[in-house]
Amino acid sequence: MYHGWDETRTAPWADPVTGLAPEFWGRAIGWYPVALLEMFDHLPEDHKDKPRLVAILQHLLISLTEYQDAATGLWYQVVDKGDRPDNWLESSCTALYVQAIAKAVRLGYLDPKYMEAAWRGYQGVVDTLKFDENGRLVIGRICIGTGIGDYAHYIARPTSENDLHGAGAFILMCSEMSLANPI
Repeated sequence: MYHGWDETRTAPWADPVTGLAPEFWGRAIGWYPVALLEMFDHLPEDHKDKPRLVAILQHLLISLTEYQDAATGLWYQVVDKGDRPDNWLESSCTALYVQAIAKAVRLGYLDPKYMEAAWRGYQGVVDTLKFDENGRLVIGRICIGTGIGDYAHYIARPTSENDLHGAGAFILMCSEMSLANPI
């Protein structure tokens, strides 16, 4: 789930042999399982490729739980490099992972034990929320849109508050988590 691929292998960031980008960027990875799960809502159960797609989904989501920050429940901007001091915890990818894990559990694609990671991630995002002087919710730690680059590129990306990349992911997360724990 590298952030990008260049068929020509000529982009400055592309590996000259594989064409792959050098990093695993959080939000790019997050949209993949969200989209797969949305697609499953419309894919016939007996579709010839569904078992393979479910296996990809399971492998990805289970792997992601291994990179969740133990202290906060959040995930890092560059997912697999949480040990680097300049890497930072990002809200939009966390919200997407939480939504995907919870939906995969709800639909029976993941073992219910993975809800623990979803709840930790959910609480991690909630713990970062604040309110502005007018009482409006502020979602922070959102990477603004980005191109493809090396590690330094992703780490240097500015963050924003209430950026639509994060607000949309936050709404998806909250909607799915409300199904996991109906009020």
